[in-house]
Amino acid sequence: MRMDQFGYETSLGSPEAALAWDRVVLGFLAHAAATPDHLAEVLTAEPGFAMGHAARGLFCMMLGRREMVETARAAHEAALVCAQQGAPAPREMGYVRALGAWLGGRPSGTVHEMEAILTRWPEDALAMKISHATRFILGDIEGMRASVEALLPAWDARNPARGYLLGCHAFALEETGEYGRAEATGRLGLGLSPDDAWGLHAVAHVFDMTCDSRAGLNWLAGREAAWAHCNNFRYHVWWHKALMHLDQGEIDAVFHLYDTEVRRDRTDDFRDISNGAAMLVRLELEGIDVGDRWEEMADISERRIGDACLIFADLHYLLALVGGGRKTAVRRLMARLRREAECAGGAASEMMTRTADPGLSAATGLEAFGAGNYKAAFVNLRRARHSMQLVGGSHAQRDVFERLTIDSALRAGFMDEAESILKERSARRAGRLDRYAATRLDLIAGLRGDGSGPGQIPAE
Repeated sequence: MRMDQFGYETSLGSPEAALAWDRVVLGFLAHAAATPDHLAEVLTAEPGFAMGHAARGLFCMMLGRREMVETARAAHEAALVCAQQGAPAPREMGYVRALGAWLGGRPSGTVHEMEAILTRWPEDALAMKISHATRFILGDIEGMRASVEALLPAWDARNPARGYLLGCHAFALEETGEYGRAEATGRLGLGLSPDDAWGLHAVAHVFDMTCDSRAGLNWLAGREAAWAHCNNFRYHVWWHKALMHLDQGEIDAVFHLYDTEVRRDRTDDFRDISNGAAMLVRLELEGIDVGDRWEEMADISERRIGDACLIFADLHYLLALVGGGRKTAVRRLMARLRREAECAGGAASEMMTRTADPGLSAATGLEAFGAGNYKAAFVNLRRARHSMQLVGGSHAQRDVFERLTIDSALRAGFMDEAESILKERSARRAGRLDRYAATRLDLIAGLRGDGSGPGQIPAE
């Protein structure tokens, strides 16, 4: 038995494997590209480490890819064999049960197992991050914040992962609307863990939600080392920078970052597709020609129609298919979503339930928008908008659907409804207006001839 870096017992036998496991945990916290290599080192040295196999399976489930589900299932089977043949610590078995819950269609069960671990072993940083990440996927921002805040008293300056905990707290604070605390906490966390891209990006979210894109660009400038080491999460940080340039009206900079960073490697991870699709939609809503940039993502998305892992992924695949003009593929994806929605309820998986509500309404709205039926687009997108948090992702990521809702209302002639949603959107953004909102409100004022200028919310 070896102790890990937090002073907790593991079933690892060699000091080399224990050190490699510590690197796995810190790497996962930092979204480091080297994390799988460290995990492979652990399992090569000690193939009987049930917790290692379980962690591998959980990492696979978070990828939202059909083929990775089978890999995760194999990891779960290996973990169960290791548990039967060895003597795993009680904490380690919680990870095995957590993977089993997700494979059984209950990621909320994964959260439950992680929280049970944290009740007994509150400084288990891997359990903290898995709970945080799974809640993020489920859209449970209140639970994300409560989980982290319950741990704060136990994590003192001696904990090597304290900076990452603060980064998670910063993100949860931002998503629950406490922007000042989020910024301060994120800055503190990054000072403790300079490679914490999650905490750095939490502060970037604050600038997005407070409509201060220039300050956001200043925040990211010179801090590239905080995300250079990352896996595909680095594309997402570059995406945030491109969003800030878009709000500044710096379109050449947006395209430069899109081509050289956001979609440089043309990966097929759903999170990377969401970055690209959401950016191209934003550009097109501003009347900007994006050239042939939809094509490569539409090709990838067409191959992912049958994944059926996460509705967040499906909606972004749909955006890419609509943008790329793949009408047959759009119909195939919509047919699959309707079948899943009909099966929701009862023993259906939690993800299937989210496909039924709000997923199907949102997808129907996106399909209608692409077909130019803006009334139907607005009706369906509006029906989905108050429960869109359930698809997962952040406020910044889901804002593309809010923009499409507003623009479909404007194109269909629902000026009062568009104005109302713009007001709600601005209220969530510290009562401020970004370039997108200001131009739409100016348009509404101009159509009404009421004299309201740009950047002013007309009175009730």
